Amino acid sequence: MSFVVSNRLSLLPPYVFVELDRLKQQAIERGEDIINLGIGDPDQPTPPIIIEALAEAAKVGENHRYPSGIGMPDFRKEVAAYYQRRHGVDFNPATEIMSLIGSKEGIGHLPLAFVNPGDVVLVPEPGYPVYNSSTIFAGGEPYPMPLTQENAFLPDLEAIPEAVYARTRLMFLNYPNNPTAAFATRDFFERVIAKARKHGFIVAHDAAYLDVSFGGRKALSFMEVPGAREVGIELHSLSKTFNMTGWRVGFAVGNPEVIAGLASLKANLDSGVFNAVQRAGIAALRNFDAVVPAINQTYETRLKAFSNGVAELGWTDYREPQGSFYVWLRTRNGLSSTDMTRELLQKCAVVTTPGNAFGAAGEGYFRIALTAKAERILEACQRMKKAGF
Repeated sequence: MSFVVSNRLSLLPPYVFVELDRLKQQAIERGEDIINLGIGDPDQPTPPIIIEALAEAAKVGENHRYPSGIGMPDFRKEVAAYYQRRHGVDFNPATEIMSLIGSKEGIGHLPLAFVNPGDVVLVPEPGYPVYNSSTIFAGGEPYPMPLTQENAFLPDLEAIPEAVYARTRLMFLNYPNNPTAAFATRDFFERVIAKARKHGFIVAHDAAYLDVSFGGRKALSFMEVPGAREVGIELHSLSKTFNMTGWRVGFAVGNPEVIAGLASLKANLDSGVFNAVQRAGIAALRNFDAVVPAINQTYETRLKAFSNGVAELGWTDYREPQGSFYVWLRTRNGLSSTDMTRELLQKCAVVTTPGNAFGAAGEGYFRIALTAKAERILEACQRMKKAGF
């Protein structure tokens, strides 16, 4: 007996990591010393104050029951306090904030709540693959917005045809950006809001890396810009900020109608975030100033190590990022994205991510993640130099 997957699942693009995963596993089996700079998963542990909050909350019987689908009132109030403190924006916890099982879940569900078959969803490319796949699952049509180095990795809003805007239901954005590490400007967000008002589409800003920045720089929240709340929402996560990727807790803030629609969809598909995890999330947000600067300093130290290594490699087109924990690099020696990552693995035992994994516009680039210790990152650069990169 055999079973065929649904048409919507078969529409997803090929999974580019299959061959690379095979080569990585072969290298591990040969006993090679692999340096993994491929995955966007923090290698540092969750801060103890957050773990302790979870441990205490897990002992409370009331927390063992079904949680509220939109999140505990205390959690939503803490999110509101975070936004007021960090970004100077006030939200109503009852109508403008909801919890998420990580921001990925919210991104995946949002098109199901608002996109009808045939609707267009504007998707940044290169970009997080879930923007594209969630659109396909909802029956929508992804329309790529190329992010080019010449345009500071911001979409060219004027290059999108009016006929496409007329069919657009949703636009995904993501700054600080994965994979390019670019930041958005206030002017860009203002122009996005103007387009959304004119054409009546929802803007969904993925802010998973909003609090990961270097050199004392603070990234701009979409919600800080006047008019943003009227046209969309911001999806945030505790995953990258607090080293909590496995905990699966995030939140969405913004337009109450969009929040309500997403909450209604989720009510039919999941049962919310475990209350004890939300209590840990409260501890994380409340202790932001006590834990986040040290986490970001670790990434900044690793970035400096990589920058020093790149200097030795003589890569003159290297641009040091100001946030996220990614570095977006042009491939070397005329190699394609996939060939570059394959050769780095085979010749240097260094795992990276090919740019085309994030869409066709990522071809010619590859991504490294600062998710290894500084000395290992520097060693990876030394291996690349020895291999002729």
